[in-house]
Amino acid sequence: MDKPVSKESRRAQLFGHYWKNDLDPVFTDVASYYDNANQVASLGLWNWFLRHHMDLVETRPGMRSLDICAGTNAVGIALLKKEPTLEAYAIDRNVAMQTVGRERAQKRGLHIRATIGDVHKLPYPDGHFDIVTLQWAARHLQLDIVLDEVRRVLKPGGHFHHCDMLRPPHPRVAKLYFGYLRFCLNFTATIFRSGEPALNCRKYFIDVLDNFYSPEEFSDLLRAHGLVNVVHKSLLAGMIGVHRAQKPAE
Repeated sequence: MDKPVSKESRRAQLFGHYWKNDLDPVFTDVASYYDNANQVASLGLWNWFLRHHMDLVETRPGMRSLDICAGTNAVGIALLKKEPTLEAYAIDRNVAMQTVGRERAQKRGLHIRATIGDVHKLPYPDGHFDIVTLQWAARHLQLDIVLDEVRRVLKPGGHFHHCDMLRPPHPRVAKLYFGYLRFCLNFTATIFRSGEPALNCRKYFIDVLDNFYSPEEFSDLLRAHGLVNVVHKSLLAGMIGVHRAQKPAE
């Protein structure tokens, strides 16, 4: 495996333009049907993935959590269902996605303290959160920066939880996976009538995943950024990875 820093530098060179300029219009385009499209593309497994993610999260009354790249607030809502006394925060740079997320939380009578901002520079003090979560977005981020920010805002002994599409470690599985994803991107774009921003990024969504991490490699990346007690679950032969890691106690 490449050293994490060199891999992150290459990812930034390949995809930095998309991250900076193209993704915000894409998520503005898809916000209204994001959850429905993912239910279709995952063949109904979308909530099953979330349950696996939440299974690794241990909560206690009064804890403070932060969901970064929170999107439509699926994780924040799930955490509050798990522990209603949680002080839940969310940050995402896309206004349209967070508008949908706020409406989803309000319909359930839940309160999430949301911020629109760049997750590469989290606007929170050091050691502020017991839990930080990241779901379905890591492949769109410069992780050498984001993971250092995650470690900074976690309390000593706090946990980071991650769930995302990853690069399957077995080449034959990866070939089938990418073929299915190409079909899904075209199929969902047609039935949900995606706009030009989403249509223009279909190749990017395959390429960024092809240059991403396997589940084991992502575990190594977490350790390289000073997190310990790393645990991961691979779902569907490594197509999806769920990780938990801890900031060392002082």
